[in-house]
Amino acid sequence: MNTVSSQQLTADLKAVVSDAEALLKATAGDAGAKFGGVRDRLEESLKVTRARVAEMEDAVIEQTRAAAKATDQYVHENPWPSMGIAAAAGLLLGVLIGRR
Repeated sequence: MNTVSSQQLTADLKAVVSDAEALLKATAGDAGAKFGGVRDRLEESLKVTRARVAEMEDAVIEQTRAAAKATDQYVHENPWPSMGIAAAAGLLLGVLIGRR
């Protein structure tokens, strides 16, 4: 799973959890045995989802750190090719910006 989609999924899940928590708070005074059971199950599902989102965030952070460390190591081991790549990327970006 790439980092961008993982971060977007995490943000989306947080929004769903937040909305569900708001719904639970808004309906806290409503009565009914059936509704109470559903609310209990929803609260439990929210706890599980919150824990999974936290795990996903940790995994994304760990993957990002590993990628940064690998990049840093590559640049230190290969400084000239890295400078060439950076210069080429800068030139390409300059050309693209200059065309507008």
